Amino acid sequence: MDYLNAAILGIIEGITEFLPISSTGHLIIAEQWLGERSDTFNIVIQAGAILAVTFIYWKRLMSLLFGWRDPDNRDYLAKLLAAFLVTAVLGLIAKKLGFTLPDAIKPIAWALIIGGFWMMAAEKLTEGKPNRSKITWTVAIIVGIAQIVAGIFPGTSRSAATIFAAMLAGTSNRSAATEFSFLVGIPTMYAASAVELYGSLSSGTTHEDWGALGIAFVVSLITAFIAVKWLLGYIRTHRFTAFAIYRIVFGLGLLVLL
Repeated sequence: MDYLNAAILGIIEGITEFLPISSTGHLIIAEQWLGERSDTFNIVIQAGAILAVTFIYWKRLMSLLFGWRDPDNRDYLAKLLAAFLVTAVLGLIAKKLGFTLPDAIKPIAWALIIGGFWMMAAEKLTEGKPNRSKITWTVAIIVGIAQIVAGIFPGTSRSAATIFAAMLAGTSNRSAATEFSFLVGIPTMYAASAVELYGSLSSGTTHEDWGALGIAFVVSLITAFIAVKWLLGYIRTHRFTAFAIYRIVFGLGLLVLL
């Protein structure tokens, strides 16, 4: 049963990490029934989802890195770095202040609901605007801030916060906003996972079932690959409204049932 529960958690992480519905919120809720897991477990299965997105964007990443002589590539890389640094600095400040993730259901439910309405409002505000794909410095800085807001409030969703922050700040093209969100998420989430994993392992208190963890990691990687591939195709012709409605219904259900 533990291996089955680990696989289910891997599926949840893989589906929700990059869809705009909050992976942290879903995992905290799922662990109420499937058993609470260690920080190491949650970090490692998140790394599986990040690895999946790294595979999907591998050609784009190589093009940016090896084509740095191109002015457009340098500009894009600089903005990715700026967004990452904003998140890193604010994240260190939050850590120094002793911030820890809440695990109560009620705040997560409210974050899901508020985020759902915010997504629909953002779609409405960007409706009819020129289709802009350019990432400006303003977009980069705001995306960096949005990542920390999502990290502080489980249920917000890093992808939802960053995609819609980018759209509201001027990158009205959904595909372009999503790509920047996912690309800046790769170094951000690898760095956060490495820091948390180092702290967890160096404390000497970690006792993992590595078999269950390995299953969850592989399941998360495969599921995230499928989910992100599907999402990138979906947003070419659809809005994010379905995800917003899901968040609101799910959040209301949590408030009523729990």
